[in-house]
Amino acid sequence: MSEKKDLYAEAKKQMRLGERIVAAIPGFRGYKEKELRRESDKLIRNHLYLKLSKVKNDLKTVFQKLSDRRYIDVLTNMDRLVAKFDRIAAKVDHASYGYSGFFNIVKIKEENLDRMIAFDNQLVNAAEGLAADVGAFKAEIKKGETKNANEKIQNISNKIETFEETFDSRQEVILGVI
Repeated sequence: MSEKKDLYAEAKKQMRLGERIVAAIPGFRGYKEKELRRESDKLIRNHLYLKLSKVKNDLKTVFQKLSDRRYIDVLTNMDRLVAKFDRIAAKVDHASYGYSGFFNIVKIKEENLDRMIAFDNQLVNAAEGLAADVGAFKAEIKKGETKNANEKIQNISNKIETFEETFDSRQEVILGVI
């Protein structure tokens, strides 16, 4: 994902011959292209979920190190931070992927699905930034540098809250509102 490949274009290239033939049928082509877009977005969100889960596990390691060293004054904040990551990772994992049924009033258009894929790619960039911050924090704690732990925890907490606010606007992207 770091290479910023266009997953939709990649998915189109990897269609089997039978899928390409069926996709040439008028009416079915649009359906198949929407499905490819949805699958591409699902892959991006899965990558995002795995990234957030890894970051959460790194935070748990930091929490354990701080607990072992009995830095009681930061444990409550660390516990809250781990809980935030857990909640947000679950939200990403269970998010809608742009499906609207045939009889639904609100229809999801292809261009909105493309915007959703681009939006989710931006979220991956944000998650990679969070991973870098947590990785640096973890390295500091492993070295025994706990002087600014509360500040680091607050900084990471602010960033994950911003990430969540951005992620929550995703539904508006799907509907084409923003």
